[in-house]
Amino acid sequence: MLTNIRLISVREYHKMAEMGIFHPEERLELIAGQIIRMSAKGTAHESAITRTERLLRQRLGDKVLLRIQSPVQLDDYSEPEPDISVVKLNPLDYEDHHPNASEVFLLIEIADSSLKYDREVKANAYAKSGIIEYWILDVNGRKLYMYRLPSPDGYHSESILAEDVTISPLAFPDCAIAIRELLRKV
Repeated sequence: MLTNIRLISVREYHKMAEMGIFHPEERLELIAGQIIRMSAKGTAHESAITRTERLLRQRLGDKVLLRIQSPVQLDDYSEPEPDISVVKLNPLDYEDHHPNASEVFLLIEIADSSLKYDREVKANAYAKSGIIEYWILDVNGRKLYMYRLPSPDGYHSESILAEDVTISPLAFPDCAIAIRELLRKV
């Protein structure tokens, strides 16, 4: 294990972006003080985001703010960009800050090529910061990974659900969603 690594803070990461160190088209996120290059978005990934966003808007309406591939600040060293963030309403629409863990109801990642990373790295980061619920929609395996009960050691509840199951977010138990509604047609 390397012990002489210089971690980058969220503040430094923002400053680097302002200075033009990153190419405007470069897809990056900050996890645990490290700048991570995000994988390219495929068509299955994009269509699953569209379906999931549409369904959540229909079911949750104006109870929440949905943010698509927008930053969430987990701590001073992590600012990932989940595919979908279901967050508390904010009078300024988060103009003055990115949502933090206490403002997040649910984070969703869509995985076509990133399943291992989303399950291992992102789940750990989200649990440590106290994100109460995290879903990974596996478009290739046609499953949903549902994580709940966060702790500094990771999530204490992980369920792998088949496409024929109906679920509801913890914060919105009356919002029933059939997993197959989120997946592409076969």
